[in-house]
Amino acid sequence: MIISPKYRRRLVIMVKEPRAGRVKTRLGRSIGMTAAAWWFRHQSRQLIRRLIDPRWDLILSVSPDHQGIKSRFWPSNIARIPQGHGCLGDRMTSIFKFLPPGPVCIIGADILKVDINEIWAAFRSLGTHQATLGPAQDGGYWLIGLKRSKAVSSQIFESVRWSSKSALKDTVASMPDLTISYVSTLRDVDDISDL
Repeated sequence: MIISPKYRRRLVIMVKEPRAGRVKTRLGRSIGMTAAAWWFRHQSRQLIRRLIDPRWDLILSVSPDHQGIKSRFWPSNIARIPQGHGCLGDRMTSIFKFLPPGPVCIIGADILKVDINEIWAAFRSLGTHQATLGPAQDGGYWLIGLKRSKAVSSQIFESVRWSSKSALKDTVASMPDLTISYVSTLRDVDDISDL
């Protein structure tokens, strides 16, 4: 794993090994676990290819940690870091605290319409704000970015009700001292209706 030490923008995509029963289980209940894993495998590969851009470093935050770091599935030329343990908030906090200085945006791999223009808009918004969020249509969000001009608070993501229509609102409430901007609302894929 090589991560540039310079003060650079970093885009982190959170991914899981695309195995049946491990990824997109809500989708899998409708179309079958194998089909859901197949969809996630192809979606994440396309997403990674679409989001390679010289304006930022692309990093994969992989799960499970050991297997994901050594996986042959992910492109070998893209840096990988382990997601670690805990709820989604714990894992994202670890990412924000682990990476060298500079703005960081985190997304999941199940966002259908995201492209480099959406990501660039998020990084641009961090020029004048300390945090940025990309709302999802279900009340959550597909992107969170932090400028990280000061230490990341251990209170961030406290009391967030994950996988609920309150996730965005709860996250905003966990960052009372940060100026926040918003980018486009996009849809993530949780179940068959999202496809």
